Amino acid sequence: MYYKTNGYKVFSAFNYILLMIICLSCVLPLVHILAVSFSASAPANSNLVGLWPMGFNFDAYSKTLNNANFHNALLVGLERTILGTLIGMLLITLASYALSKDSKNFNSRPFYVWFFLFTMLFSGGIVPSYMLIRELHLMNTIWALVLPLAINVFNMVLMMNFFRAVPKELEEAAHIDGAGHFRTLISIYLPVSMPSIATISLFTMVMHWNSWFDGLLYISDYRKYPLSTFLQTIIVQQDFNKINPDINELKNISQRTVKSAQIFIGTLPILLVYPFLQRYFVKGIILGAVKE
Repeated sequence: MYYKTNGYKVFSAFNYILLMIICLSCVLPLVHILAVSFSASAPANSNLVGLWPMGFNFDAYSKTLNNANFHNALLVGLERTILGTLIGMLLITLASYALSKDSKNFNSRPFYVWFFLFTMLFSGGIVPSYMLIRELHLMNTIWALVLPLAINVFNMVLMMNFFRAVPKELEEAAHIDGAGHFRTLISIYLPVSMPSIATISLFTMVMHWNSWFDGLLYISDYRKYPLSTFLQTIIVQQDFNKINPDINELKNISQRTVKSAQIFIGTLPILLVYPFLQRYFVKGIILGAVKE
């Protein structure tokens, strides 16, 4: 039982205020970008827009969504994220399950654990990676963006530690009932590991969705850019040739409103997915499985 003393009330109030400040610091920049994207050119360029649009209009979104190159980039970005997440989670889950076993059940476990950990500390570098992708004839293909990031060792270690925390009694009960390793993984480990799977899936999706440098490195045809790479060329390099601008239209287009619209559209898919995964973050699934 908690006794709400004066000190406890002060501590709780301080926590609430601190969390509200952190929340606002995360939300207000996005609200500002949304307001700029709906604003007219003059107030946006004059830095007059705060948290509410000025000269409300949809011109920036109309220009962005009517661009064929933007459509292609959006589809490539979605394809990359879906493929990368599915392949990555499949490989991470299988590797984590095997490496979660004790050395007496998996004699070569220490070797493979150190093999994976070595890749976290040392990498081949950009030039060897580029040469490998080129020799495998993966340039200008979606696989050049998906396969090099198929296994994130950090996420695999998180999943492996979560699997190791699963009560051994559950696995032993499955083996007694005649289940093999694949049946045990599917019927026992995956259901009780949904918080870990949801968290790592979100990490993997965000990694693929936000990754832009490999698109510049491995894709030479801008029509095959994923959305993050496409936005980088527009927002950072300010190369407006890829949005097929009209000479007369450029006089009225505000770069700030177009950039803000593209940034918001780029963050929207993750914002839509996150609420469906958030509920798994705080779920005590292991304790519930033991009780059942």
